[in-house]
Amino acid sequence: MQNDTPKQAPTRKVNPQKFAMWFAIGSITLTFAGFTSAYLVRQGQGMWEAFEMPAIFYYSTIAILISSLTYLLGLKAFKKEQYGNYNIMMLLTLALGITFMVLQFMGFKELYAQNIRINGNVSNSFFFVIAGAHLLHILGGVVALIIVLIRNAVIAKEKRKVIGLEILGTYWHFIDILWLYLFIFLMMNR
Repeated sequence: MQNDTPKQAPTRKVNPQKFAMWFAIGSITLTFAGFTSAYLVRQGQGMWEAFEMPAIFYYSTIAILISSLTYLLGLKAFKKEQYGNYNIMMLLTLALGITFMVLQFMGFKELYAQNIRINGNVSNSFFFVIAGAHLLHILGGVVALIIVLIRNAVIAKEKRKVIGLEILGTYWHFIDILWLYLFIFLMMNR
């Protein structure tokens, strides 16, 4: 006698942490889409003061883009169980993330010295809000990276899992790409 019950297709389970990260990325994307849309609408209304972006923001952009490369190399080393290389690359990523934040603060300080302030012209306010909100997201990534580095240093090698690094990597690369978009957007729409 043959079994006539149909076979069920295997179900694919989505990792809940990965799903949560993609949901967060969608929310962050919508937030910054709102910021940049409001920027363009307000710019079109006039009374907009153009200002030169300090050169230090170019250097911060280079630092954050290199950090994506070091993160990728660190993740690759982790997957190959080359923990020495992994530690070096992730510490470089951390240093570059912190460098980005320091350079951003230096750029804000330079703008402030030029009398370009958050409570000045509306164009100044938009710049500080957009760049500042991104800076907070980088800070979140730096804190998460520190936590992952400490966790992986304490856990025995055979119990280390790559999933946390992949999720953080998704966030880190997204925030880097977001800054590149914002930087180009702000340069083109002064």
